[in-house]
Amino acid sequence: MATLAEIRQRLEAAESKQGGQSGGTIDNAIYAHWKMEEGGSSLLRFLPDGDDKNTFFWAERQMIRLPFNGIKGQANSKNLYVQVPCVEMWGDSCPILAEVRAWFTDASLEDLGRKYWKKRSYVFQGFVRENALADDTPRDNPIRRFIIGPQIFNIIKSALMDPELEELPTDLSAGLDFRINKTSKGGYADYSTSKWSRRETPLTEDEQAAIEQYGLFNLSEFLPNQPSDEALRVIKEMFEASVDGEAYDPDRFGAYYRPPGMQNQTSSSGDTATSAPPAPSAPATPPEPSVTESSAEPDPQPVEADTEPKAESGAQKAEDILAMIRSRQSS
Repeated sequence: MATLAEIRQRLEAAESKQGGQSGGTIDNAIYAHWKMEEGGSSLLRFLPDGDDKNTFFWAERQMIRLPFNGIKGQANSKNLYVQVPCVEMWGDSCPILAEVRAWFTDASLEDLGRKYWKKRSYVFQGFVRENALADDTPRDNPIRRFIIGPQIFNIIKSALMDPELEELPTDLSAGLDFRINKTSKGGYADYSTSKWSRRETPLTEDEQAAIEQYGLFNLSEFLPNQPSDEALRVIKEMFEASVDGEAYDPDRFGAYYRPPGMQNQTSSSGDTATSAPPAPSAPATPPEPSVTESSAEPDPQPVEADTEPKAESGAQKAEDILAMIRSRQSS
């Protein structure tokens, strides 16, 4: 028979595992580079994906943030957001983007469209060779995961297209380090001075030993679950409720997608509802803002964080925009 200490240890392990999917528990395998002070600089060494079927050494996430005016039934609850996966990540048609794309044909709806546009981020893994975070928690396994936004990702990607690059940056003996530099621009975090090292370096003996001992992460395991048809229906209902300015309804949506920190809801039958988590690897607290990048179809900075849409003028208040959208839907 197990001892009380063994039972407690097992329960704690199970709770920790479930917590990584609740949206509110910080996974300390993630290196929170966005928490660096302005002027901070950390040196990373990226590693290959543990899944050798992945051509790249990263996995792409596409998420949509749905803002809500508090929680239904809870007085004085603060505004919040819920992250849901954009199914274009799996090559399917996204019901939210199908609606939002049309908004960009009308200048008065463009800012609202940016608010609901998908946010891209990229999951990497590797070592932190120089650490600018004084309060970073040491881990037995030194292999970390990195949640990288488009600004840094474009710097990473552009180097890979350089014909003078002879070896993959993830090569164990002739790879390159990547330095993340944090500055500011226009009041937001800016990482545009981040860069690859010019000098190739091998992994140290300790780093190679860590790979042998712990293995590499399969990065796809840290992507959100692909929604079922039922979950996709709920995503569309959540989007409509969000645009209409409603509060988040745990009874309707809690079994599928929840705001950070909210635990599983219990159904009327007494069973604990299962959830489709937004992304186990996402930081539990929203990272600080960075510069929004423009493109033909807007794709604001996701993980460093989005810049908020500009405030609407008096003639374009939220109520007027919603009325305009509904009018189009009925025509």
